[in-house]
Amino acid sequence: MRKSLGFILLAICCSTCAYAQRLQVCEGKAQGTYYIVKYLRDDTASLQPQIEAVFEEIDQSLSLYRPGSLINRFNAGDSIRMDAHMQAVVKRALEVSKATRGAFDITIKPLADAWGFGVVKPAWKGIPPADTLRQLLQRTGHRYLEVKDSLLIKRQPGVEIDCNGIAQGYTVDVLARFLEQQGIRHYLVDVGGELRASGHNAAGRNWTVGIEGPAAHGDKHPVQELVSLQDEAIATSGNYRRFFDQGGTRFAHTIDPHSGQALHNNIISVTVLAKDCITADGFDNALILMGVKKALAFIKKHPEYGLEAYFIYKDKKGNIRVAGSTGFKGV
Repeated sequence: MRKSLGFILLAICCSTCAYAQRLQVCEGKAQGTYYIVKYLRDDTASLQPQIEAVFEEIDQSLSLYRPGSLINRFNAGDSIRMDAHMQAVVKRALEVSKATRGAFDITIKPLADAWGFGVVKPAWKGIPPADTLRQLLQRTGHRYLEVKDSLLIKRQPGVEIDCNGIAQGYTVDVLARFLEQQGIRHYLVDVGGELRASGHNAAGRNWTVGIEGPAAHGDKHPVQELVSLQDEAIATSGNYRRFFDQGGTRFAHTIDPHSGQALHNNIISVTVLAKDCITADGFDNALILMGVKKALAFIKKHPEYGLEAYFIYKDKKGNIRVAGSTGFKGV
């Protein structure tokens, strides 16, 4: 799986150990990105083989880049008997779709492909033909998916799903549960900038992450804001790591399921806090499509989802601005 992020959340933790437990780090490449898993443990045996086995298992279910995966078999056919991973992701994806009135939708795959941000590359470059988008919208919409127990069914021929907008957050949660099953209380899991933290770091403090801001003149992106995580997760969606410019407009990889258009509003990024990473990851794309004002109103109106958000955006004069929900607190 691959999910392009507008910003990478940089894990920052103290390396000086003030406790008997040792800080251990497992890192590598998976799902088209990097992963870093940090945890405190008495046992010095590495958990990296088990961690990589988790990635392999989830890829067999949800990776569009893995031939024969469950998701690819569903996209090529009419229905599929889901495993536990696909059931969990599809269930939460449909819940987020309903909550956001379709602003998040996993049936976006044909549109993502048409804009050049998917697995299948189009014959054209840049903006897709208008008639192509109209045709693709006829098979886009979570209403075209039906779940019967573990069976996922298409209600419309040609429907295809892309879970990359939520599966990475799910993977973070699965890895977090694995660590907890090993008796590990203090950890930070980072998969491509989607993170979940528990307990404290080696210095006995909360795990701290940095939200990158826009870079000047193509330089390394500076840290815009530091966030202290207290047994919670964080995910970011943005518009300057996967995009193209055409006709004076920047088109980013986030697709509006209603219009079929690639994101081209004034938001640079949104960073979302939630209790688990699948929730933060599932809502970040929807919030960036809503725009700052509507997104902050949505968060305030729906406390049941436990969301907090931090936006970086440009005002009408092109100046960089920030805005956050009431409960979003930095260090």
